[in-house]
Order: sequence, then C-alpha cells, then structure tokens
Amino acid sequence: MRVLFIDRVHGVLEEMLTDAGFQCDCDYDSPKDQLQSKMSDYDGIVIRSRVPVDRAFLESAANLKFIARAGAGLENINLDTAKARNVRVFSVPEANRDAVGEQAVGMLLMLLNHLKRADSEVRNGIWRRAENRGTEIGGKTVGIIGYGNMGSTFAKKLSGFGCRVITYDKYHQQPSDFADHVSLEQLQKESDIISFHVPLSDETRYYLNSGFIGRCSKPVYVINTARGPVVKTSDLVKALKNGKIKGACLDVLEYESRSFEKIHAEALPDDFRYLIEDENVILSPHIAGWTHESHYKLSKFLGDKILAYFEPSKNS
Repeated sequence: MRVLFIDRVHGVLEEMLTDAGFQCDCDYDSPKDQLQSKMSDYDGIVIRSRVPVDRAFLESAANLKFIARAGAGLENINLDTAKARNVRVFSVPEANRDAVGEQAVGMLLMLLNHLKRADSEVRNGIWRRAENRGTEIGGKTVGIIGYGNMGSTFAKKLSGFGCRVITYDKYHQQPSDFADHVSLEQLQKESDIISFHVPLSDETRYYLNSGFIGRCSKPVYVINTARGPVVKTSDLVKALKNGKIKGACLDVLEYESRSFEKIHAEALPDDFRYLIEDENVILSPHIAGWTHESHYKLSKFLGDKILAYFEPSKNS
C-alpha cells in the first residue's frame, strides 16, 4: 500500500508503516490541485489540517482506502463522501485529550489568580498583593459542553479541586464518575465557569453567542479549547464589556487560518484588539493539544489503528 503524508507528523508513524511494508511518500508543500492530480496513485493519506479533503479531492483519489487524521477534529474532511466511497477515516482524540485537559486547567488557574498580570508587575518592580487576590476553583460549578474525549478528561482533571462539575452533551450521556449530566438550561442556570469541548459543525458554529450568554443566570468565566468559530467573538466582547462574562480563556480564535498555523493579522477586527488588551482574557495559539507527549501519541496511536485494521492477523 502506498501512503502520502501531506502534513508533518511525528516520525514514529512513518516508521511503523514502513516496517509493516507500506510505501510512504511525503509532499508537505504542493497545493491542493497538485495533490489531487496524483491522488489516484495512493491507498492512504496522512493529514493534519493543511488541505481540505473535500468531495473533489476524494473523487480524484480512485484507489484511496483510508485517511489518517493526526488529531481529533474531522471538520476538514467530507465524511459523507468518504463513507460513500468506502474510505476509512482514522482520528485519535484519545491521543491529546490529556494535553487539552491540562491546558484548560492551566489557563483557568492563570485567569482566576491573575497570574499574567501579577508576573508582569513583579518583573517591573510592582508588588500588589490585595489587587491580585485570586479566586478558587473549589466550591464553584463548572459546566462542560461536550462530553467526549476532551470534555470528560477535563472533568477528570478537575476532580481534585473540590468543585462541582456538570455537563451537557446531546450525543454522549454515558454515566460518569466525574460529572453530572444535566440539561443545557440547567447548565446555563448553575454554572460559574463554562468550558466548550465540541467539534465544529453547523450545529456548534457560534454556539456561544448573545442568546446563549443571555440565558446564563449569572456572570460566568468561559473556556474554549475546541474550535475558534464555536465562539462568536463580537458577542463575547460585548459580554466582557458589560460584565455578563467575567473572563475568558481562549486557545482558539475564529480568525485562525484553516490550517490553524497562522492568524489573519491583516484583517483582525477591533474585537480582537479588545481581547489582547483585556486583563481578564488569556490567549494561546491553538496549542492545547500540542504537547511534546501528544505529538508522539498522535502518530503512535494512528499507526496502531491503521495496522490493526489492515493487518489484523499481525496485531491479534
């Protein structure tokens, strides 16, 4: 089987496939149209987010048997066309769920304890204790929207903080040792902190908007480590200004490029300018699932899944 690596991933995946007899090629630079022109030569592709695997791309890949996505989200793949063409799609949300959970906790602690501001002040010889008094997670109610790999792992990470964790998920309602399943209305009524862990789809785009915020019974802190467009930035900024949102931890932004590798700085609106100046906003460049450990696990787990599917006798 011939496999084309379209994005760079940890080398363990290529090593595993090569050892199993797969022929692995790499093309990290060609644009989508050039990749499409040679896709009929390949049985599998390894991707992150550089190129959308849309219907046209899949129709050009007459012999494609699998797509391996080194990550969790699949919004960049036309899943209906892949299914219709019997193309197996592999993803590995379990590989970076711990990284996402730890980042969400870290950003929340940084926000609640004013660590960004306090660190900057001390470095400049400013010693303000009362003004930087923090807020504890213990005793708060944390609402998690989306309770798959990422949401459930975040709940597990919170289990030692003495907080109550509730969750709403339309599709995952299996019993949990770390959270109570509730309605969306109850979550909005009772939460002090709301964290989003949903895939990006038509259903979840701008999930956090003015309507959602208006249905929250009290001012909340918001965490988004999912996808940027889950949060409507303009509505978030309005709520930060009027106090309906007390602070935000944003690892993702709706201004990111499709590949997540850059931000469209030349077209950033005033709302983003507000975010970067607000002391109650913590920002990071889409790195929640991007630790040294998860970099390896994303490829290793993909390799395990591919080989278990195509060579079950060797992996039984």
